[in-house]
Amino acid sequence: MPAEFVTVTKAESGQKIIRFLERRVGGEVPRAAIMRWIRKGHVRVDKGRYKPFDIVKEGQTVRIPPYKADPKPKHDLLPPLKVIYEDHNFLAVYKPAGLPSQGGSGHKDSVADRLLGMYANDHFKPAPAHRLDRDTSGVLLAGKSYEGQKKLSDMFAAGEGGKYYLTVVKGQWMANGWQELHDFMGKSGESGNEKVVTGIGKKASSSVFPLAVSESETVLLVQLHTGRTHQIRVQLSSRGFPIIGDGKYGGGTGAMQLHCWRIETPWFTAESLPDWDVGLPEDINFFIS
Repeated sequence: MPAEFVTVTKAESGQKIIRFLERRVGGEVPRAAIMRWIRKGHVRVDKGRYKPFDIVKEGQTVRIPPYKADPKPKHDLLPPLKVIYEDHNFLAVYKPAGLPSQGGSGHKDSVADRLLGMYANDHFKPAPAHRLDRDTSGVLLAGKSYEGQKKLSDMFAAGEGGKYYLTVVKGQWMANGWQELHDFMGKSGESGNEKVVTGIGKKASSSVFPLAVSESETVLLVQLHTGRTHQIRVQLSSRGFPIIGDGKYGGGTGAMQLHCWRIETPWFTAESLPDWDVGLPEDINFFIS
């Protein structure tokens, strides 16, 4: 197999050469092997040598040495995700409950894997810019270019943008209007049986608004201000309002009724209603704080 000469596209511009190569070979070559390519001078950019973390720019020519691909899963055989929003830089998809955001040990299917199949012919393949719990459904964002991926990653890291969830909890929520919830949260317990508890760890903040209240359950609109692990589930459960279907935190069996409804960014807003019927008001947007 001869060496391959490829041109850096606009979508790929701005990446470190190591990441550029990882994406171009589709995860078929281990990072350690790619590092050896670069260290030994087998990779060239405009005929010159590059260091692993040097940046590639649009229009540059990169030499990729011959390689033998490792066996890879058939991403194109996975069902596609529903696309909610898409432009040259950004992508929003609907993640169904039960599907992990990222692949990994024991998972043959994930949002990341399905995106690889959906955009198999793109030089820059989208990847999730944040996570939703496996049993949480709703809006999930990805970058369709390096610029878009970096903007989303920076936004989430800075706690910017707006993330709104819909959930159904056990119990009758008595407070009216928006209520702010503030806790410290951290993991506790033995490895493999860990749970997130309040009273330790990092600060977690959210705002909650009751949309519909009955004698036994309440539909809540939740705005996240921080992104701690299991944050909504733990903040509500610790106050006596476990999410229906959340067996880990007292909500019983069945499908967990937690849904990422709306994500606001400086560039676009994406939203999608849940599959389950919870008697929502006709215009939920009226209640956004």
